[in-house]
Amino acid sequence: MAVYTDVTDEDLAGFAAAYDIADVVSFKGIAEGVENSNFLVQTDDGESYILTLYERRVNPADLPWFLGLMEHLAGNGLTCPLPIKGRDGEALRTLSGRPAALFSFLKGLSPRRISAAHCAGVGGALAQLHLAGANYPARRPNALSVPGWRPLFDASAARADEVLPGLAAEVAAELGDFERHWPSDLPQGVIHADLFPDNVFFRGDAVSGVIDFYFACNDLYAYDLAIAMNAWCFEPGCEFNVTKAQRLLAAYQAVRPLSEAETAALPLLARGAAVRFLLTRLYDWLNTPVGALVRPKDPLEYLRIARFHRGISGPGAYGL
Repeated sequence: MAVYTDVTDEDLAGFAAAYDIADVVSFKGIAEGVENSNFLVQTDDGESYILTLYERRVNPADLPWFLGLMEHLAGNGLTCPLPIKGRDGEALRTLSGRPAALFSFLKGLSPRRISAAHCAGVGGALAQLHLAGANYPARRPNALSVPGWRPLFDASAARADEVLPGLAAEVAAELGDFERHWPSDLPQGVIHADLFPDNVFFRGDAVSGVIDFYFACNDLYAYDLAIAMNAWCFEPGCEFNVTKAQRLLAAYQAVRPLSEAETAALPLLARGAAVRFLLTRLYDWLNTPVGALVRPKDPLEYLRIARFHRGISGPGAYGL
C-alpha cells in the first residue's frame, strides 16, 4: 500500500455519499507497498474501511476481475476484503481522477518478526486460496510470467549496472534459462502472485485475512507457492530458514498435496520468482518519483535469493 494521489475532504465526502455508510470522521494515507494509493477511512459509528485508488500500473479493465475474485474467494471460505457496493449496486467508482473502491476492514496485523508458526499459517491459507479460486470462471493471464520478464528487464537493463556491476549480464543469463526450461504442464488456476508478509494479517499465530489481490491471475500453483517461500522463509540477511520452509510446505500440502512434478520444479520456480521480483524492484528503484510517499525496496535482496536457489542440488534443500 502507498499514497500517490491526494484526496481532498470535499472529494471524499462526495464519494462517500454514494454509500450507505455513516459520516466519515477521519481518513489517513497508508504508506506501505508500491502499487496503489490507500487510505484508512473511519466513520462516526466506529466502523473502518479501506479506500483504494488504483494508480497507473493497474489496468482499469482488470478491476472487475479483481473485485469479482475477492467476492468469489470470500464466498468460498477465504477471509479477504469485500468490495463495498454503493446504493446503485456498483463497487467500482472514480475519485480524484482515479478508479476507486471501498472495502471492508480486516482485523489483524502483519507480522514484523516472522515465526515458523506464521509460515505454517501462510502455507495453509495459500492452499485454501488455490482451492477456493479453482472454480472462478473468469481468467486473467499472468502478464508478469516468463514472457513478460524480458520486456520488464529491457526497461531497466541500460542502468542495471548502476545498482550492481555485472547485474545486467547475470539477469540476462537467468532469463535465457527460464525461457528454455520453464514448465507449462503443471496444475494451475487462480494464484495470488504477491503473498508477502504485508499482505497477510494474523491474530496471534492464526491467519485472520489475506489482502492485496492486484497481481492475482491464472498461473501455476507451485509458482505461487515458490513466491510465498521466497517471501516468508528467508531471514533479513537472505539466509534460508529450512524450518520455516518445512512448516510452510507441510501446511500447504496438508490442504493441497503437490504432485511429484510440482515438487521437482520448485527450485526453478523459486529462482524464477526471485528474478521476477528483482525486476520489478529494480524498475521501481530506478524510477520512483522524488517525493512519493513510498520507499522502493532493495532489488539486490532478490538477487541473493535467486543465487541461493541456483546453488542447491534439488528440492530436498527445502526440507521436502
